[in-house]
Amino acid sequence: MRGEIRRARGCVKGGGRGFRPAEGDGDATMKDMATPLQELRDAVGDGHVLTGSDTDRFARDWTGKWQAHPLAVVRPGDTEQVADCVRIAARHGLSVVPVGGNTGLVGGTANEGALMLSLERMDRIREIRDDARLAVVEAGVVLSDLHDAADAHGMVFPLTFGARGSARIGGALSTNAGGSNVVRYGPTRNLCLGLEVVLADGRVLDLMSELHKDNSGYDLRDLFIGAEGTLGIVTGAVLRLHPRPAYRATALAAVRDLPAALRLLHVLQRATDGAVEAFEYMPSIYMRELARVRPDLRQPFEIHNHTIMVEIASLSRPVDEALENVLADAAEEGGVLDAVVAQSEQQRTDIWAMREAAAEVTFTRLPIVDNDVCLPIDRIAEFYAAIDERLAAMDPGAEHLSVSHLGDGNVHLTLYPTRDDPDHLDALRAMVEDVTVALRGSISAEHGIGLAKLATMRRRKDGVALDVMRAIKAALDPDDRMNPGKVVPGA
Repeated sequence: MRGEIRRARGCVKGGGRGFRPAEGDGDATMKDMATPLQELRDAVGDGHVLTGSDTDRFARDWTGKWQAHPLAVVRPGDTEQVADCVRIAARHGLSVVPVGGNTGLVGGTANEGALMLSLERMDRIREIRDDARLAVVEAGVVLSDLHDAADAHGMVFPLTFGARGSARIGGALSTNAGGSNVVRYGPTRNLCLGLEVVLADGRVLDLMSELHKDNSGYDLRDLFIGAEGTLGIVTGAVLRLHPRPAYRATALAAVRDLPAALRLLHVLQRATDGAVEAFEYMPSIYMRELARVRPDLRQPFEIHNHTIMVEIASLSRPVDEALENVLADAAEEGGVLDAVVAQSEQQRTDIWAMREAAAEVTFTRLPIVDNDVCLPIDRIAEFYAAIDERLAAMDPGAEHLSVSHLGDGNVHLTLYPTRDDPDHLDALRAMVEDVTVALRGSISAEHGIGLAKLATMRRRKDGVALDVMRAIKAALDPDDRMNPGKVVPGA
């Protein structure tokens, strides 16, 4: 008898220490700031230069872990105003930190006493071109707004993650954000054709290419994607759109173990001609915490050790039956222990909500050591086993929580140590690095480097690669004013 796959019935629908860097070049007291502040007001308008308590909402990220008070927050309205602000900052020796939705997790916008440039006013979708399948946007466009605009044209911008209602395109580009659809579409870098960037001296670099092929010299576009504003400020982008799938099928499945999950992924890819858009892993410890933090998200079956959320999509044919058949076959073989398949858009939304609550669930207690690593997908089980063993040896009372974009090998692992000792926290992070590197993984997958992973970069990144990065930084930002102290550790 084939395994039974139940149809879903109405299933389911971050504090910390602040960053206070030592004062150095580029710091200024308010008494020295009358002239540059007036110049900034002249450039963007009085109401768009915020000081004092008006900057409070920019002084910390949403997790509360990273805090730093800006000298002022300037809200330019277009690229030329961004360039004007950067030139004013250069004349007065001020550090410049761009900010979008401030939804990052690695302290990428924390810089005490810097001039912060908020791109929230630059939220225009300049055009959507159906035949070319592209969108031309400003950096302040909120991700969900681009989703809605693309949908109105029968297309999708497939980058998606839990913060899509507040995250902005400039931030996604600056961190090379990933999200849940990387398994099919790749990270933000793969979705970008062209960029507009304001450099440290105020010049505007026009890389707004709409071409799929351009071999005319160095690929400068990719240089700025993932640079977190350390080389220049992204102000605009040309983004790839994809046809909106006509059919989707979404399921939640309990699997026997991680090898069984990977077999399920590969069978689904073959059965659907590579139509898997998301393949997300939620272990039991996450599902238990989800039940505690978000009891409103009703879980459709009992908590198992290993739960997978899968979504497949097709342009031309229904995929529900294919998904149900694969799950039923896997259940008969013992690889799938239980499963539900969404029968409506609301049920699909409810299943997605369980996975997208991860950040909310993670940042419910402190201290934490949050890790964002990438591994060969067939070595993730080894990774978890090694972490369990080494964490128990280093901090017997510590706990951990994890979710994973299993389809592309990206693991989000959060450790909850028993003590808030900086040396201990760093030792735990180094332990995760040891395990990751031993399995030929990367110490950063999609959240960026910011401040959180500077020590990791120093320890783990190839020394020659760091030298090249420092040379690029020095060439484009010789005075080290563009989001200083981020991404690349000092020599």
